[in-house]
This record gives sequence, C-alpha cells and structure tokens, in this order.
Amino acid sequence: MGCEGCSAKQLVSTNGTLNYISEPKSTSCSKLSTYDWLDDLPDSSDKSDIVEVRFKNTRKEYFRNVNKILLSKGELIKVEAPSGFDLGEVSLRGVVAELQLRRKEKNVDRDKLKIIYKKASASDISSWLEAKSFEDPTMLKARQFAINLNLEMKIGDVEFQADKSRATFYYIADGRVDFRELIKVMAQEFKVKIEMKQIGARQEAARIGGIGSCGRELCCSTWRTELPSVPKSAADRQNLNPNADKLLGQCGKLKCCLMYELDTYIEASKDFPSEVLELETKMGAVIPIKIDILNKLVWYTDQSKKDNSSISVTLDRVKEIIMLNKKGIKVDALN
Repeated sequence: MGCEGCSAKQLVSTNGTLNYISEPKSTSCSKLSTYDWLDDLPDSSDKSDIVEVRFKNTRKEYFRNVNKILLSKGELIKVEAPSGFDLGEVSLRGVVAELQLRRKEKNVDRDKLKIIYKKASASDISSWLEAKSFEDPTMLKARQFAINLNLEMKIGDVEFQADKSRATFYYIADGRVDFRELIKVMAQEFKVKIEMKQIGARQEAARIGGIGSCGRELCCSTWRTELPSVPKSAADRQNLNPNADKLLGQCGKLKCCLMYELDTYIEASKDFPSEVLELETKMGAVIPIKIDILNKLVWYTDQSKKDNSSISVTLDRVKEIIMLNKKGIKVDALN
C-alpha cells in the first residue's frame, strides 16, 4: 500500500482508461520532499533482478523481477503477497537493491523471495485506492473494539493489502497482550484476514512521520532502517542532560541523532583526565562546572565570589595547573 501524497494520485483518463503518471522523484511516496542521493546512479537492473519496493509509510520489501519487466523508480507495480497480490512503489533496482537486501538480511535465499507480477494496471490501482480508503475507518473501529475488550494496547496504524484480502494492524503495548478475542471480532466485522504486529514507540513515530527539531523530516521516516534504543550514556558522554525535554524525539525517547556524533565525543574525551579536579590558585580554589569536549575547554567558577562568574580554560592549561598543584604550587591565574 502506498502512503499519503504518493504518486498514485497522479491519474489521468484517456478514452476511459486510467493511466499512472509518476511524480517527480523527490516527492515520490514520501510524506515530505527528500533529496534522492541515488538518483544519478547508472541502471544496473541487468546485473541483478532484485527490486526494493516501498509500501505504506516506511515498510519496504524485496522482490525478484523474474519476468525482466522494464521498471522505473517510482512506478507502481503488482507484486506477490501471502494471499493474493499487493501494490507497491519501486524504490531501488539492480545492484543497489541487492546490496540493501544483503545488508538487512545476512543469509538471503533468493528462491524464497516473492516475485513481481507486472506493472500496475488501471484496475489494480483502482482496487488499491479503494482498499486504502478503508484504513482510517477500520483503525478507529479497531481501537473501539480493543477498548471494549479492556485490552491494554494502542492500535496505531492499519494497512490493507491491495486486493482487500488482508489487513495488518500495528499496535503498541507495554507487555504481552492476548488479542485472540479481538481478532475474532475484527475478522467478523471487516471480513478480511487479520495480522497483528507489535511495534515500539520509535517504530510508530517512523510510520506516522513528522518534522524534527532540526527542521527536517524524521530520520526514522526517511533513511534509517534500524531503530535501536538510545542509552542514557549517549547523552552523558556528550555532557548532556538525558532528562532534558529537548533531547526527546516525537516518540518520547532519546533522539536517534544522539548516536551520530557519539564516537567523536568518545574519541575526544580520551584527552580529558578521568576526573576534572578542582584547581588551586593563589586567590583560592576554583571548581569545574562544565566541559566542552570537542573544543577541549573546561569552565571554572570561584564560589567565593558573589557574581558566580565563570571562566573557560583550555584542556592543556588545566593539565598544566593540575601538575603544578600536585607539586604544591598555586598559580596566579587560570589563563
């Protein structure tokens, strides 16, 4: 299934027949415009028949183009599904798609990969759009069923297969949930095969999407494929308060981007002593209040002064003063 704003909305009628028109590649099947860094790569579909296909939101799967269909990035195609067929959008082809597949799955059995049937026809797209229109009403009804059954879970999204034979319900729960009765109720109400998939808060944010504090679309909704938990130590190592609201993403967890510079901070912190000590000056002792790991600075303050002013000292100077203090020498000034 495609996501909101996808290129399937670009349909024109020619003699009563619907024809699919691709949108510009920068807006294809994304919640917001993102730059495609792989757009200018040469076509390598003749070297590998693997095709990465994007469905609703961030879900992607890999298929084999056994029929050697000439495909373009952004096209809607009809693919094999567990029961019936589904529609998705071509996101990668050829060698790049195979590299992505092998990066996600170490031991890939190509023979077990599902296949691509053909390019989506007008009737396929019509069926797909009809199935898509069921998703929001179905999600609201399913949430009410869960409430009526007193289940401690939140149904965050529903995805219908293009042939309307199967619906996948994505839910969040703190623990294990016995939803057997819920499945019976929903199967009777919606007349489709039901599949339940539990996701975490990060996965839900990735599916819903949004804008981060940086002003760009969420990383989890665009390019990130794995969403591991971010430990509080990642914030601590960068001298940040892990409880600060500004460090929390839209999922309510620590932002994934805290991991991007962590290795740099760890490497830079090796130059600092295991503990930044008080320094002795002729005017009295000064205590450290803050460090800047990347710029190799330490801020000190003299608590005997009423203004609580602070002064920055380079790491090299701090080490020098520490050595002098160990010899019993008090410096005249920090800098």
